[in-house]
This record gives sequence, structure tokens and C-alpha cells, in this order.
Amino acid sequence: MGGHGALVLALRNPGYYKSVSAFAPICHPSTSDWGQKQFTAYLGSNQDEWAAYDATELAKVYDGPALPILLDQGDSDQFLSKQLQPSHFVIAASSSSSIQLNDRVQPGYDHSYWFIQTFIRDHIMFHAKHLRA
Repeated sequence: MGGHGALVLALRNPGYYKSVSAFAPICHPSTSDWGQKQFTAYLGSNQDEWAAYDATELAKVYDGPALPILLDQGDSDQFLSKQLQPSHFVIAASSSSSIQLNDRVQPGYDHSYWFIQTFIRDHIMFHAKHLRA
């Protein structure tokens, strides 16, 4: 599963997860070319139905228990602004008092294996901290 899937599962199922993290997820697929193509193929052309599967739209209405989220992006990711759109998710998450977002932008990293390899320990420690809480 990708980062967007992890975000969607946690946001759609309040209380099931202690924390969630993602590396360079497509944050607002309803407004990106990639996401629109996939949503149309799987869900049809009714864009109102896409909101139930869009992490940014779900964050706007999340009212479940506290949900710590660690989001990592590389500032050299060629997909950052047009496809991934993390700024949309950051704004949406700030509207929920229950979402505890740690949004990190890693200088010099792109959308590669090395990005994940470098920061995976942080994500493991993030989840360990919340599982012990």
C-alpha cells in the first residue's frame, strides 16, 4: 500500500489506528492528474463520490480521536507540487483539532528508495512511541 492508502484507511476508520505515516503520498488525488485518472477508472466520473477516498477531503471532516500523522516529503521530488500536493493536506489537517500532523520536508531528497531508506527509522520510532502510549 502506498502512503495515500495508509492515510485514507486511518482517516476513514477513526480509533482503529494509533498513528499513521506516509512517504511522499499523493495527498489530494481529486485535484491531481494521476488521481483524477485513477478515480475516474475505479469510481466513475462523479467527483462528489471521490471525497470518501481522498485523504485531503477526509482530513477536512475528520472528527475522530487523536490521530498522530507523520508525513515526509522530499523537496527535490519532481512530483511534489503538481501530483502529490502535500500543502493541500497540511491545510486540511489544520482544520481538525484531532489530527496531530508532523509534516516534514527533507532537503535534497526526491521520490526514490534512498529517501525512504534514510528516514524509515524515524517512522518506525514514531509508531513505536504511539503504540506504547
